[in-house]
Amino acid sequence: MLYCDLRMRINRNPALELKERPLTTQRRLLLDILREAEGHLDARELFQRAIDKDPRISLATVYRNLRLFKELGVIDERRLDKVHCYYEIKGSTEHYHLVCQGCGQLLEFESSLVSKLVDEVQHNSDFDIVSAVLYLEGYCPKCKSKEKAR
Repeated sequence: MLYCDLRMRINRNPALELKERPLTTQRRLLLDILREAEGHLDARELFQRAIDKDPRISLATVYRNLRLFKELGVIDERRLDKVHCYYEIKGSTEHYHLVCQGCGQLLEFESSLVSKLVDEVQHNSDFDIVSAVLYLEGYCPKCKSKEKAR
């Protein structure tokens, strides 16, 4: 179903001039890996997983397609630390992220408090908020217990 959705988005978005881009085997592979990922992937991890299945794929192809998927609204790109961008298939629910400073693990969470905060700020500032990105840094239970053991 995602493949049909991608083709429809390509064909319906002449402003991006992407209607001539076919859903190639490599694009399908990258979308499959992103969809099946148990977490968030950065470009290098996506490349490593892709090269295991198709040794002909290049890192440049991965970056080009990530940009395309982002422009089409198929994926979300999140900068969740100072260096890396992480990618995930766009979900239907708003969610936010916890980032472990010890091991780098990323966890998702949902909170109605964020939408209440956005509503309050929007009301008080007369600012039209279209997106809220939140990530919290700390230590996961495993890393926290390691620190206590030291």
